[in-house]
Amino acid sequence: MAGTSGRKGKPTINDVARLSGVSKKTVSRVINRSPLLNQATREKVEAVIAELGYVPNPQARQLALRRNFSLGLIYDNPNAQMVLNFQEGVLDAIRGSEFALVIHPVDRHDPGLFDQVRKFIEQQRFYGVMVLPPLSENDAFFALLDELGCNYVRMGSAELDDPAHLVQSNDRQAVRHAVEYLIAQGHKRIGLVEGPDGFRSAHERREGWREAVSAHGLPADISLTARGNYTFESGKEAGVSLLDLPHPPSAIFASNDVMAAGVVHVARERGLVVPGDLSVVGFDDTAIAATIWPPLTTVRWPIRTMARSAAMKLIHPETAGKEQSLFPTEFVPRASVSAPKP
Repeated sequence: MAGTSGRKGKPTINDVARLSGVSKKTVSRVINRSPLLNQATREKVEAVIAELGYVPNPQARQLALRRNFSLGLIYDNPNAQMVLNFQEGVLDAIRGSEFALVIHPVDRHDPGLFDQVRKFIEQQRFYGVMVLPPLSENDAFFALLDELGCNYVRMGSAELDDPAHLVQSNDRQAVRHAVEYLIAQGHKRIGLVEGPDGFRSAHERREGWREAVSAHGLPADISLTARGNYTFESGKEAGVSLLDLPHPPSAIFASNDVMAAGVVHVARERGLVVPGDLSVVGFDDTAIAATIWPPLTTVRWPIRTMARSAAMKLIHPETAGKEQSLFPTEFVPRASVSAPKP
């Protein structure tokens, strides 16, 4: 390539820009995989980077920007599989870039939470942070992030913020569809294993169940509901409560797959056949849904895709509002549902 002979020392971003015939800002966008670039420009700059052997200097750029190339993930959530899936989605987005992911679990009930988070963010100087529910539903928490000048994206089961700061699923509609599937099979008493109190997802999924059964003139009374906390043990406890009813449900919707697995476990302990004696539906479509027996009918929650979008909104704030924010779920029928016994 013309102009490269005689060059001494390590190549710089200025060298890449000059030889590519573009600005330093364009080179930076190529490095960070900005969606603003056309493919021809991207390929031209990448070719120069490869020929020069240019390696970005993150320390210098961090000093210039006064922030690190780190994305923070802040959460307090008992659903370990959901947190893991979200991490995988973020790693999909930052793989091959300068960015790193820093995980920060918290206790949302700790009275010193805001002071701890303030100190953490001031020390880390994040490029931006992602916040999982239920902490993502606390508006005061995001007032603190605004005060600190920290960009953020929050994950939710409803519209919590503007599109630049949100990835959202349609939980209420998804659960209504799942419960209507049970109704179409002939079920008339449909139990609900709720999520933890204080979670917007638990509220949205409960409302989806309530809307479905009410619309079809079926009972939606509290006796058909049992509280869980998104864990297997709480699913078992809820299953015991519902199956101990004098007139137990013929089908149960559980607000996540792990609790649904707990319900299936209790049913089998009692000698009940799933789905012959009891149909069960979950939510998430995590690995357990396809590996328990029978395989679990569920709602696929696109957590990994949502996480990738959340990370991209932070990495490219100039296009964050155009990045997808609403991520529809998908109903996944499997072998855990059948018509009730006559």
